[in-house]
Amino acid sequence: MKLSEIGEFGFIDRLRRRAPGGAELVLGIGDDCAASRLAPGELLLTSTDLLIEEVHFRRDWSDLKTLGRKCVSVNVSDVAAMGGEPSSLYLGLGIPAGFGVEDLDAFADGVLAACAEYGAVLAGGDTCGSPGPLFISVTVQGRVPEDQLLTRAGARPGDLLWVSGRLGESALALRELLAGGRPGPSAANAHHDPRARVALGRALAAQGLATALIDISDGLLADLGHILDSSAVGALVESAALPLGPDLRASLAADPSLIDLALSGGEDYELLFTSPPALAPAVAALGTELVPVTQIGRILPQGDGLRLLDAQGRPRKPSRSGFNHFGS
Repeated sequence: MKLSEIGEFGFIDRLRRRAPGGAELVLGIGDDCAASRLAPGELLLTSTDLLIEEVHFRRDWSDLKTLGRKCVSVNVSDVAAMGGEPSSLYLGLGIPAGFGVEDLDAFADGVLAACAEYGAVLAGGDTCGSPGPLFISVTVQGRVPEDQLLTRAGARPGDLLWVSGRLGESALALRELLAGGRPGPSAANAHHDPRARVALGRALAAQGLATALIDISDGLLADLGHILDSSAVGALVESAALPLGPDLRASLAADPSLIDLALSGGEDYELLFTSPPALAPAVAALGTELVPVTQIGRILPQGDGLRLLDAQGRPRKPSRSGFNHFGS
């Protein structure tokens, strides 16, 4: 079915009928604004992101349902990075000519499935035609108890540096896709269908285990740099401790320089956080219960800067460069 047969408002109504409501959502899709309740003592978290075809994704690399899932997950990850839970999602689409209703239904399948997985509701958005590529704008709102908000500030010298999951596989997949290759299954899944670590972020906040928290979107060293700047501290990172997936480990055997994908590759959407040494057993227990966590270094005084040890334990000059839309 062509989109022109049902029109913009027909598509919006089609989506409205598929989107479930929620306890906090008083008024959802179909009016000028959505209306939500916020419980006393909670803070509203809001983050927005833009995904542009040929910049952030290519449709010949991933099906539309998986793309719908990813555009939700990468935004929900920002809420997880504040120790919060997502509640509402707002979706803006710039739709190119030639898109059929079935294409949009597939994309919506992924969006709605991911919303359900994270406990969020699709509460509104906008659609328009695009003279060029597909544009996707996502705004996510979440909540966190006021006394549990986690930020990039708060890391202290002596804190341990932890990361969830595995690093570098998404960047490895992108590298192979750009070269015309076919990524391995682990790398492909990490790139096309990441998972936001909401449960871990909430647990760190609720149990008071983290002093600073951020998600890894632009690369480990670049995002660690945000913690260092905000907290006015330095850090030591041990390359040998980095948690790597099977596809990246296999690639490292042939090209050890690919460790840079774990350090600066980006799009991991794992949580990077600091925690006092005395709380290490409780942090490790979360790693057993929710998602693996790995200690990769420690926080130093600000004057020590960022120090990096290579796989043999030798000092290596670190680069804090990560993905930069406006970089050369």
